[in-house]
Amino acid sequence: MPALSEISPLTVPLLVAAKGGEKIAMLTAYDAPSAALLDSAGVDVLLVGDSVEMTVYGEVNTLSATMDSMVRHSRAVSHAVKRAVVVGDMPFLSYQTDTGRAVENAGRFLAEGGCAAVKVEGGSRILPAVEAILAADIPVMGHVGLTPQSYRKFGGFKVQGREPGAARQIRDDAQALAAAGCFAVVLECVPAALAAEITREISVPSIGIGAGPHCDGQVLVFHDVMGLTRDLHPRFVRRYADLASVIEEAAKGFTKDVKSGSFPSAEESFSGGKAALRRVY
Repeated sequence: MPALSEISPLTVPLLVAAKGGEKIAMLTAYDAPSAALLDSAGVDVLLVGDSVEMTVYGEVNTLSATMDSMVRHSRAVSHAVKRAVVVGDMPFLSYQTDTGRAVENAGRFLAEGGCAAVKVEGGSRILPAVEAILAADIPVMGHVGLTPQSYRKFGGFKVQGREPGAARQIRDDAQALAAAGCFAVVLECVPAALAAEITREISVPSIGIGAGPHCDGQVLVFHDVMGLTRDLHPRFVRRYADLASVIEEAAKGFTKDVKSGSFPSAEESFSGGKAALRRVY
């Protein structure tokens, strides 16, 4: 089988086939320019995450995300992507209350947002919604462990599964999602040993975030990876750039040149003949 990087476009079945072989690289994306860059860089999966509420809109959690805003961001990302699989993150209360509504909302991500799949948070308790969405031929990615939409129940954004009972529940939830037909399961902020056990046991790829090195793939938030979030330093994040400093220095240079009058120069301005100006006035 050729490497994922050699295939365009990627598909959900190809990601499933990578289980136990090539690692899957996944990042969040919220707009067309960054999505195009990540796609051309070879990132396999772009998650239009409800984390946009925190990274872009400055909210303290993800609960304020709406279907309309998530679909709009999904459409922007999908329009810019040629290769990666785009997954839409179903927002809080868009799938938990009614299976019919869950299917309708999931369908919007595909029909309006251009996504290839959707992601939902939770395990056994949301299986009816997962099964209904799958029955509508909409691919689903599961998400267990620290599920941000449930952070109030957890008492904050904390590592999950350190106690035996909690670990068993996370393992059972991951197995249930895989058995139901989810094509992948995100494991967030769980001990590495638990993530390794789940990865061995489920038949679909595991995607880790703060879950150690043994998962079938890894996902991080774009703004964290690129160094755009200065006041947040999760232990599991590796920063690959310091774009905050680059942008700040560029903005300082622009401001300095405007204040001094050196911008715009003659080369950056347009000329017009005097006769044309006389006609205008």
